[in-house]
Parts: sequence; structure tokens; C-alpha cells
Amino acid sequence: MNQAFRMNHAGARLETSADVAVVGAGPAGLYAAYCAGFRGLSSVIVDALPEPGGQIAALYPEKKIYDVAGHVTVRGRELIDNLVAQVAPFQPCYLLGRTAASLAPDKGAGWAIELEDGGRVRAGAVVIAAGLGRSIPRTLPCLRPYEGRGVAHHVPWLDEHRDRDLVVVGGGDSAVDWALALASIARSVTIVHRRSTFRAHEHSVKQMYASEIRVLTDAQVMACDGVQGLEEVRVRVGEEELTLPAQALVAALGFMTNLGPIANWGLQVENRQIVVDKAMRANLPGVYAVGDICTYDGRVPLISVGFGEAATAANHAAVGLRPGSRLAPEHSTDRDAAQLS
Repeated sequence: MNQAFRMNHAGARLETSADVAVVGAGPAGLYAAYCAGFRGLSSVIVDALPEPGGQIAALYPEKKIYDVAGHVTVRGRELIDNLVAQVAPFQPCYLLGRTAASLAPDKGAGWAIELEDGGRVRAGAVVIAAGLGRSIPRTLPCLRPYEGRGVAHHVPWLDEHRDRDLVVVGGGDSAVDWALALASIARSVTIVHRRSTFRAHEHSVKQMYASEIRVLTDAQVMACDGVQGLEEVRVRVGEEELTLPAQALVAALGFMTNLGPIANWGLQVENRQIVVDKAMRANLPGVYAVGDICTYDGRVPLISVGFGEAATAANHAAVGLRPGSRLAPEHSTDRDAAQLS
């Protein structure tokens, strides 16, 4: 991400205090920090990844996103850059590349988060915005020897594949979206799916079949070949075996996820998600959960919904930290523009 942000690189003995600790630097976490700042609260943002943006930054920075209000379409990288710029006037402290290991009541007031490297964060309130938790990409045995040598699970930069022969493996939204995004950049794109139908959005599938993408269904990748790196991919389609030229393969096979250390924080969890009420409160006082890591009856898993949850959590946290204050923030249009620029 190209936006400047304040990050603490201190060593294992780091101790940081803030009004609100945000666990997770994805879209919902960044917006929660912004909403906290708008209420005059300081924040510290902890994330195991080395840059802000969560899974969007790590896995889908070049993908176009269509469900963010006010944007006809926005690339993941651009969305995160804008969120980082939006919260920047409130100077959150970023603790990136650091994992929140445990949560316990602080001796004073609020909570203490111990980091895996020995650091500690003290905060009056905690907003957990850790997405799907820890994610491990699914793969195939024949792909492992070429991981990092042509085989990858995401596409940080589309232009890296210019004039390459590319194979995409998978049948979900990610596989079809990558194939479509790269169709005009790569020399050739072939998508390989083991079933006859795709799970991806119907409109995207129609676009794929209408494009020059080669679509192989009821097909499986059997082997990869190459000396220094990937050169060929062997695919079985029915009784036939094809050898495809390929300098790159994107394995969009999904991820295995778990909550990691958060599972041991004493939170009420259902199906690997934290149960919250209509104020986004978890079962621990002063602890909130937003975005894909939370669950409640009727939740819709969209980025735009996560933004609303972040605003709800931050404003309830403000009231909890400053009893007697209003739940609804003042109108942003009433603020002096100099305060927000």
C-alpha cells in the first residue's frame, strides 16, 4: 500500500496504551479505528500481516470490488489505501506483523492484549475485526514443489503475468475473477475445474464463457513440470490428458480457516464466529466484534455490512468509555474540514 502510516517497530518489550485496541487491519478494522478517532478516542491496530488491508491486501489487491457504497467499482488496493488515508488524521498506532495471542482483564481498567512476541497492548475497549481468522490455502500435492516457482494462491500484481501462459485452478468467485482480470494481460488463460458447473457468480461465469479464456471442466491437474520453474501443466479431461504451456498457475482452491489464539479468549463462539448483540458487543464487557469474524441472526457477509458494524461498535465503545456521552456522533459535515485533512 502506498499510503504513509505510523507503525511501531519496537521490540518484544513494547507496551502500548490506547482507548481502543482494534485486532485486525482489514476494511472493518480500519474503519472502526476511524470511527473511534472521530469520537476523540485513540486507537492501536494489531495485525499479523505486515501491511494493513487484511485478506484484501494479502490475497486480492488487484480484484475489483463492486459492493462498496459510493463506488461503482474499486480495486482492493485502492480501497485499502483510501481507508488508511481516511484514518490517518487520527494517528492510530499500527502494530503490524504481530499476532494478538491472549486477552485478559487489565489490572487498572479495560483489557490487556499480550502479543506473541512478548509485547502488550492496554486498552479500555477492544474491537475484534480479524476476518476469517488464520487462513491456510488449499492446494494439490502436485503443486507444492512449484510453490514460489510459478505456483501461487493469489495475484498481488496483474502485470506480473503479462505475456505469460497462465492456468487458473478452481471454480469459485476467486478463480473466475482472476481468469477474467488476467485475460487481457496474459498470453493465454486456461481455467481448470474438477466439476461441470461453477460456484462463481452467474454473471462472471457468462463473461468467462464469452471471453477467450479456455475453460476445462470435469478436469484435474495431474502434474507440473519445469526445470528452474513451472513450464508445463498436465491436465486430465475425461479420458484425455492435455499438456498445457504454463509459466504461472494460480491455485484458487479456497482456504482452511480457524480463529487461532482468539478461540481461547473466553468469547462465545459459534461455527468459528464470535456471537454479538445488536450493539456488536461480545459476551465480555467492553469487547466488540465486527466483520466476518462476528455472527448474529440475519447477518449478510458483505464489506459494506462490516463498515456499518464497525461504526456501531466504535460508537458504543465511546459511550462505554465516556458514560453520559451521546451514542450518535455529530455530523461529519459539522466538523472543521481542517480537523479531517
